[in-house]
Amino acid sequence: MKKPSSKKPPKTPMHAIKPPLARQVRIIGGVWKRTPLAVLDSEGLRPTPDRVRETLFNWLTHLLDGNWGTVRCLDLFAGTGALGFEAASRGALEVTMIEHNTPAARQLEAAKAKLDASQVRILRSDAVTWLSKANIEAGADSARFDLIFLDPPYQQGWLEKILPLCQDLLADQGLLYLESEFALQEDDLPPWLDGWQLLRADKAGMVFYHLLKRQDHSA
Repeated sequence: MKKPSSKKPPKTPMHAIKPPLARQVRIIGGVWKRTPLAVLDSEGLRPTPDRVRETLFNWLTHLLDGNWGTVRCLDLFAGTGALGFEAASRGALEVTMIEHNTPAARQLEAAKAKLDASQVRILRSDAVTWLSKANIEAGADSARFDLIFLDPPYQQGWLEKILPLCQDLLADQGLLYLESEFALQEDDLPPWLDGWQLLRADKAGMVFYHLLKRQDHSA
């Protein structure tokens, strides 16, 4: 019977061990198509999946008739900037990103510099605090946003706090994107969505995403 070899298997050279790949998402359309954006390992940071962004921006391009050049965007809870930079890549006139997490805000600044995205403004602030101040300062429609992205951390009650503050900052024909851990139904909207109309809704995995506009009470 052959004795087992006492030789130890050769060690793998350190330079041959590949480090784990950094998490990233990619811009899926426009002038920066396929450009990667880094994803920090931070609690609550959950970038919108590619499949969801592709569907969302198909909706938006259709509803905007492809006229991105006049669109002013507000990206609350910007995180990786996947939504805001996607809008800028497609030609949005202005994109304001709000992010409270300092490392995430720094990452956004780095991505802005990398892309030379002069139409993007990054502000480190709590979303509720910033919205409250912006509502006080808002005046004419020219100071309002045509598109608001709202993708807060789950299970923290952010939607109930944020939605009422968004109404007065959205232009008359403006659109609001909302991502959540639960589905919204047109015939059974929660009280904190009073004054809003659900235009589109879909699901990808455990992500429920929706497109809304303010109800028209002029009729």
